[in-house]
Amino acid sequence: MSRRTTDKSRCAVINLGMMEYQTAYSYQQFLVAARAQDRIPNLLLLVEHHPVYTIGRSGNRRNILVNDEDLANLGVQVYCIDRGGDVTYHGPGQLVGYPIIKLQGETRDLHRLIYLYEEVMIRLVATYGLKAGRLSGFPGAWVGQKKIGAIGIGVSHWVSFHGFALNIAPQMEYFRYIIPCGIRGRGVTCLADELGCLVDYADLVDRLISSFSVVMAADCYQTRIADLGLDDFSWEERGDGRQWKRSRGCRPG
Repeated sequence: MSRRTTDKSRCAVINLGMMEYQTAYSYQQFLVAARAQDRIPNLLLLVEHHPVYTIGRSGNRRNILVNDEDLANLGVQVYCIDRGGDVTYHGPGQLVGYPIIKLQGETRDLHRLIYLYEEVMIRLVATYGLKAGRLSGFPGAWVGQKKIGAIGIGVSHWVSFHGFALNIAPQMEYFRYIIPCGIRGRGVTCLADELGCLVDYADLVDRLISSFSVVMAADCYQTRIADLGLDDFSWEERGDGRQWKRSRGCRPG
């Protein structure tokens, strides 16, 4: 059975830039309700967060290896949230995708949805000439024994939220303070470390949208939340325009 969706549908892509985790979560909650009511099309929100640890439904606080005082010194907040999985880190240099997709028919298969999100990241990474894949029993995109992209999903009224997080060039030391995804014995990596250089942010976003469009069989187009026609919500779109600069000598594919 093909893992791709068979119905090509429109999907609006909204780049939120840098945004606090709680604000982005509130956006998702509102947009999930709007999508369930067919007031908006399927969406892909792209965002970076300030440093935060999130603990999923099957997670455990013990997988955060520092105490509350250390967390305060690190400037990291902790949220227990309604996605699958254990603890993970979000922060600058990591591109997070929150697909808000109405699941209908054959798409009501959460294992399949996770597979597709993995495929989006694997194909994106491949455009830089880097081979990533899957590890049986451990969702995500992996480069060898190191995870480069994490996945944690939630569903409400058969509308997906939460999603995937691809490590581009985050401060990797934040992963040392947790057991990422509760998985021992395996590491975490990022695109910059694997390539040995930084990549251009805008170009990476374009590649991600292209990969998402192909894998999800969606006709993606970029827009703004303000253009969704939701008059009953006060939106604040923020983006700091930050880019990962491409280093000399870098030759992404």
